[in-house]
Amino acid sequence: MDKRRNSEIGTWRKLGVVGVPVSKGQRRDGTEKGPQALRDGGLVERLKKIGCDVKDHGDVNFGYLDEDLPHENVKNPRNVAMGSLRTADEVEKCLRTEGHCLAIGGDHSMAIGTIMGHARVHPDMVVLWIDAHADINTPLTSDSGNIHGMPLSFVVEELDPYVPHLPGWEGIQPCIKVDQIAWIGLRDVDPGERKIIEKFGMNAFSMHDVDNNGIKEILKKALDAVDPTGTKPIHVSFDVDAMDPTHTPSTGTPVSGGLSVREMCFIAEELALTGRVAMLDIAEVNPNIGDEKDVNQTVNSTLDVVSRFYGHRRQGLFPTNYEIPTAILRRNSLINAS
Repeated sequence: MDKRRNSEIGTWRKLGVVGVPVSKGQRRDGTEKGPQALRDGGLVERLKKIGCDVKDHGDVNFGYLDEDLPHENVKNPRNVAMGSLRTADEVEKCLRTEGHCLAIGGDHSMAIGTIMGHARVHPDMVVLWIDAHADINTPLTSDSGNIHGMPLSFVVEELDPYVPHLPGWEGIQPCIKVDQIAWIGLRDVDPGERKIIEKFGMNAFSMHDVDNNGIKEILKKALDAVDPTGTKPIHVSFDVDAMDPTHTPSTGTPVSGGLSVREMCFIAEELALTGRVAMLDIAEVNPNIGDEKDVNQTVNSTLDVVSRFYGHRRQGLFPTNYEIPTAILRRNSLINAS
């Protein structure tokens, strides 16, 4: 049956969930609470309801060092490196056992570990980075020194000559190439990042491109750029600040003019139809930002999108083996009962 017409719910995929409660990649506490906020919002229950066979692997044990002095301007380098290596191990294990992994964070430095772990299993995978920010600063181009703005620079092979040695980073090795990455939703890109994107001819689609072409065309362009044959495993790294702050107010670096929930649901549903989404990161949910209403709105918007990546469709679904009740059978049962 054509997958685009199939609305049947079933245990159509095994899925492992890994919590990545990291907050050391940026300056605000709270992202370490993101995984639990998403679980408390009903993440696992939603996924099971749409037919996913879910195993929650719990949270990566970060075991932060008490003393982690900055290295030049880079903050918390040892803790982020240690957490990234542990995340990579958990993601690899999850992908090898369940075949699909959902990593819930946590600030976007989490992607160092998720990409490394994924690359161990699928070295040919492609990365769709859905974010307001490019997150490809190097330690030498970053003004803030926050690693959540640098994760891609540590995993891209062509940038290795531009990334200085950091203490504790011996195990962090580049594992993907520039032509394996495409961005969607950019609208706050630093000068160094823009130079990197243009120097290496990387595939970057901003909100201007979305406004000019529509989300359907931009998603097609992004996929065609990194996977023209339509055969490679897909790693989606989704920062909730890709969406407009009206939808996700509880996040640390909001930028106005972002993707709508509707546009993100379209992206998720279309990618789900490919059957190739092996890895999904959810980054930068921060329950410490905003009031209870803001947090609930952020969690609900995020979960609405997440469920679409795993088969929930706006056209509706029905359970496996569901049969339409017939009026004849009901009439006969009523007659027999009388």
